[in-house]
Amino acid sequence: MAQFDSNLVLKALSFAAHKHRHQRRKGVKAIPYINHPIALADLLVRTAKINDPEVIATALLHDTVEDTCTTLKELKTEFGPVISKLVAELTDDKNLPSEVRKRRQVEHAPTLSPRARMVKLADKTCNLRDVVQDPPAKWSLKRKQEYFDWAKEVIDNISEPNVQLKRAFDAAFAKRPKR
Repeated sequence: MAQFDSNLVLKALSFAAHKHRHQRRKGVKAIPYINHPIALADLLVRTAKINDPEVIATALLHDTVEDTCTTLKELKTEFGPVISKLVAELTDDKNLPSEVRKRRQVEHAPTLSPRARMVKLADKTCNLRDVVQDPPAKWSLKRKQEYFDWAKEVIDNISEPNVQLKRAFDAAFAKRPKR
């Protein structure tokens, strides 16, 4: 495991904050988007006790390629090949239709590297929490339930998940909207 490098983590946080600076989450409260990657990092550090700076940096950067104009080449230049590869594992191809991207996440889950698995688990957990605490305004009950079910399908396909993160995911899933 890498020695903890707070410079790397703070650089990733600053980079992600800049890239997501004009974005908001889909919820009614429209919270700043950067709160999402920060929530992942917090879950990894405080719940799962992960102290791998490359995993924490990946959590902070996980949506930059997918949701901003950031490229994998840019991440490789700024953060090196390990982090750019981890982010690549977690990035959907936005040129594909939503249903295809969702199916690919389910299919790809078993092939994730151990470090990417942790970030994927944290991401899905935080997304479920957000759907409960501040759901997108236009999402029906059925849409929320479908999202929960799909997230569970993705996570159920992850081999050897981190135990603490899986518990956190299961607790979030237990709040699946019922009505």
